[in-house]
Amino acid sequence: MNVRDLLVAGTDELTRAGVPSPRVDAEWLLAHALGVSRTELYANGDEAPADRAHVFHELVARRAAREPLAYVLGEWGFRRLTLSVDPRVLIPRPETEVLVERCLELIADLSEPQVLDVGVGSGAIALSIADEHPGARVVATDSSSAALAVAAENAARTGLRVELVEGELFAGLGGPFDLVVSNPPYVAPEDVTALPPEVGEHEPRAALIESGATEAIADQALGRLAPGGSLAFEVADGKAGEVAALLRRLGYQEVTIGKDLAGRERVVDGRAPR
Repeated sequence: MNVRDLLVAGTDELTRAGVPSPRVDAEWLLAHALGVSRTELYANGDEAPADRAHVFHELVARRAAREPLAYVLGEWGFRRLTLSVDPRVLIPRPETEVLVERCLELIADLSEPQVLDVGVGSGAIALSIADEHPGARVVATDSSSAALAVAAENAARTGLRVELVEGELFAGLGGPFDLVVSNPPYVAPEDVTALPPEVGEHEPRAALIESGATEAIADQALGRLAPGGSLAFEVADGKAGEVAALLRRLGYQEVTIGKDLAGRERVVDGRAPR
């Protein structure tokens, strides 16, 4: 089949399955099957080799079953990096890029900041900070050995240096840190059934469902931050005010709320007393 016919067939199948962006996803999948970028897809020639067409149909079937596009592709872009992702970790999201942007602002005046990422997952936050602030010494923890394996793969893939530690929150860590950052689980248990199938049925539950981690991290970070050091969170839509109030109640200063690209309040940060 030619490229155009494959795209039409793939788009139709994804549309019938209720996939939100069928044409764009079909383009991503065909480009992946052919080993080209999306921008190169239409310049790749009219006919697609039979074996590549077969691979494409297999990928479309996975996406039609509502497996997330990033898991089907096996990788996903985040800021300046392309990271390996699979069901062991959450898929990096645009709002998390805004969290990283705020973190970089908070440590911009420090030549060698000590940074801790609690709950590293794929490594998106930790590796992006290491990439965009080369002087930073970044430590990242996770209670999941499976997630740490993905983060280690991405550290090797990007050539960036991050110290990975397995453990709960701050267990076994020193300090002090100039920045503690976390994107903790924040989906309320009662909201799980309302999630899209790509999220609720495929992404790791332990990394999704709120279990008190935000409060625990905020409380324990005070003993690990340098005077004036920053704590930054990604938070659920509609919860920024609640998390900001928590930080103030614990004694954090200069508490601020940041918005994502859609104008939603998704980032909260504050400073430890000086």
